[in-house]
Amino acid sequence: MGIQVDVVAAYPVDDEMERVLGLAEAVGEPVTVTFMWEGGRPAERAVLVPAATLALWEHWAPAAYPRHEAPDEGESGGEGRVLAHPEEFGPFTLFRRRVGRRTAVVRAGVVVAELLPPEEAHWLKERARDVRQGFMDPKQKAAFEEFLARQPPVGEQ
Repeated sequence: MGIQVDVVAAYPVDDEMERVLGLAEAVGEPVTVTFMWEGGRPAERAVLVPAATLALWEHWAPAAYPRHEAPDEGESGGEGRVLAHPEEFGPFTLFRRRVGRRTAVVRAGVVVAELLPPEEAHWLKERARDVRQGFMDPKQKAAFEEFLARQPPVGEQ
């Protein structure tokens, strides 16, 4: 079972973004972040998932996260999200996707993490875990079959 890390980031300035990303990289696990924005924007809760972790989840998950027909929060009439300019925070640039609610976190031209809605992160992690647990590569499968063959029949122990 993974570690649950929750962080509250006041207006995510350079050093706050670096701290949160560093924390996610240090623990090797996703970090749930609540962004407290300035200027009257509502607080935003997301899960910061390191790029390698997200790639692993997406590799094992049997399907993409199901999209609901309802528009994302803050959208009017389902017309889609308004294209926003990327937001820069020191070495990081946040690119919000127009479809879905993901935000790519880029440093030096490389996606290092993504911000996902908590429900999508949970769904993806659970699906990936379920599929991965049912999979054994050929070597693993052969070793397990050999192990089972060496076990005494039930009742002869």
